[in-house]
Amino acid sequence: RAEADLAGLPADVSQVAVRMIHACGMVDLVTDLAFSPNAVADARAALRSGAPILCDVAMVASGVTRKRLPADNDVVCTLSDPSVPELAAKMGTTRSAAALELWRDRMEGAVVAVGNAPTALFRLLEMIEEG
Repeated sequence: RAEADLAGLPADVSQVAVRMIHACGMVDLVTDLAFSPNAVADARAALRSGAPILCDVAMVASGVTRKRLPADNDVVCTLSDPSVPELAAKMGTTRSAAALELWRDRMEGAVVAVGNAPTALFRLLEMIEEG
C-alpha cells in the first residue's frame, strides 16, 4: 500500500487494486486500471446471489479462496476441457481463447477473472460485444 498511489481510486476499487498488486508485484498498475461505476459493488452482489466465477486459467481459479465466497459459488476454468484443443484448431485461435466458448451458457451475470492469457481477454471482449 505504501508504494502504490491509490489516491485516485474509490475505496472499494483500491482494495481490488491492492490484491492485483500483490498478485503481480507491479505497484504501478494503478495508472492502467479502468473500472465502471459500481463495479465492485455489482461484483459483490453477483457473488452474494450465487454467480459463478469464470477464470481463464487454473492459476487464477486456484487463487480464489473458496471459503470466503458468500454463496458457495462455482469457480470454473474450462481450459483443460478435452474439447478445447479441437475447438481452438477449428477456430484458428489459442486454447485460452477457445476455452471461453464453453462459458457461453454461464456468462450472464457471472464474475470473470482473467489472469495471464491476453487472447482470453480479447475473446471475452468480442463475446461481450457480440451479445
